[in-house]
Amino acid sequence: MYHDELAVYRGKDFTVSEHIKIHQVTLDEIYAYGEQDYYNMIYNLTATPQSMKSELWDMEPRIDYTEITPFELFCYMLHGLYSQDKTSIIFGDLDLTKFKIANREDNGDLMLLQIINGKQVIIDEFTYYVITDFLRQVHLIAKDEKMPGNNTTKMIEIEDARAERLKNRNTEYHSQLKNLMSAMINCEEFKYNHSEVWNMKINAFTDSVKRILKIKNANLLLQSAYSGFSGVNLKDVKKQINWLGELD
Repeated sequence: MYHDELAVYRGKDFTVSEHIKIHQVTLDEIYAYGEQDYYNMIYNLTATPQSMKSELWDMEPRIDYTEITPFELFCYMLHGLYSQDKTSIIFGDLDLTKFKIANREDNGDLMLLQIINGKQVIIDEFTYYVITDFLRQVHLIAKDEKMPGNNTTKMIEIEDARAERLKNRNTEYHSQLKNLMSAMINCEEFKYNHSEVWNMKINAFTDSVKRILKIKNANLLLQSAYSGFSGVNLKDVKKQINWLGELD
């Protein structure tokens, strides 16, 4: 599910329902919150069973990531991870921890339910996808829903994910935004200075990073082609040299 691309790029907040609104943050708001804590929260709230395959397998009782849906993962494990003061940066007054697991009376489907000002506020599977797809689109996060072809492949992927998780457990965190911001404000194609960049919405900033990389790559390919470099054929790189096109 993709939301209005221009509205996302504009940095507009998104209203899911009367009581569920999502704020798109600025770089300055991420700085004030704490970059590592902010991205940990976003990645956890938008996690799929595939992105947590080793954690689920190592739990007691063990959970097979191929046998649980993203919405079930959110309902049973993720929605209550963060208190309202932690999620207020994106969800405002909404308190995710106060949602209770319930089932719809009409069809028995799983849902999360909370009573706010005498009204039922429901996060069903559709609403969940609306929320998480918006957060992924804003932060340019890929959605991992890949399923293994067989049990052997599944176990290999779990082992690989576990090894990567353990390797990163004691790795010191280094800011990713700092390097990107430093690169951009020292790049002639970027039009914001050090003071101005902090007010950019996160989607517009990350979009700018990818767009400038696309422009630079297109220019490099064109220069190589016109200089006679035999490794570049303009017909073969037509998509890459169109820097007005969609970003990967």
